[in-house]
Amino acid sequence: MKGFLNYRQPPYQVWETEESNRAGVKIIVRREDQNHSFVSGNKWWKLKYNLLQAIEEKQDTVLTFGGAYSNHIYATAAACQELGLKSVGIIRGEETLPLNSTLSFAREKGMILRYVTRQAYRKKTEHEFLRELAETVGRCFLIPEGGTNSFAVRGCEELGNNILNTEFDYCCLPVGTGGTLAGLINAFQGARKIVGIPILKDGGFLINEVKKYLKSDYPNWQFLLDYHSGGYAKSNGQLDRFIEKIATEGIQTEFVYSGKLFWAVQDLITKGFFERGSTVLILHTGGLRST
Repeated sequence: MKGFLNYRQPPYQVWETEESNRAGVKIIVRREDQNHSFVSGNKWWKLKYNLLQAIEEKQDTVLTFGGAYSNHIYATAAACQELGLKSVGIIRGEETLPLNSTLSFAREKGMILRYVTRQAYRKKTEHEFLRELAETVGRCFLIPEGGTNSFAVRGCEELGNNILNTEFDYCCLPVGTGGTLAGLINAFQGARKIVGIPILKDGGFLINEVKKYLKSDYPNWQFLLDYHSGGYAKSNGQLDRFIEKIATEGIQTEFVYSGKLFWAVQDLITKGFFERGSTVLILHTGGLRST
């Protein structure tokens, strides 16, 4: 988009496996993780209308929230620097030196890091906590943890409309806060089938989070809850070996989001979840780092 963040049109990649060949299922991967050097994957789309709104309101500072390894913090810092905006990150937990690669990158991109206790961080959506932040930080545009709000869903609807230009029967994607999934559901308007893979343990609560943003009661989507590998940012030997294996096949993933997604798709193919002759589109939403 001219005048906004640089966007590289992502390629599609065919992922052919022994399992998919036996099942008669075609797998294509939309490499949205390659759409930007730092603001990659679904983060580009979730931040797009948030940052355009901040600019429209003539806000010069963006404030957001995240943990010490947050992809959202990483992407927001980079996006704000590219657009000439200041950024403040409210980080869960105490400062630990030396800073990890995520927080080092954010600070290099100009983000001011403010640390709050885990107890205080749980109040991040409460009025009193936000009022105190405003008094400390000053006038700013607030983006919630993970970036999911109505502006983010609008951006992900746009992504969904782009995806619909491709022929497929199923679209599979990982789910963290639900904003990307909600945008795709709205864009598809009941067409095709959408399979969300929550990366959180006991992620069923996200169903209601997604429904908050839906424009209609579309029947074409579902959650599969058994592929979290122990919970957020958790992994196990089986997942680790799988990630190493598909890397040799030209598919780069990580264990928080994309690795769990690809593992889920392969397992579902093995179990006959997808009809023979169907095409499965995997949406690679990023999570890989350029630093």
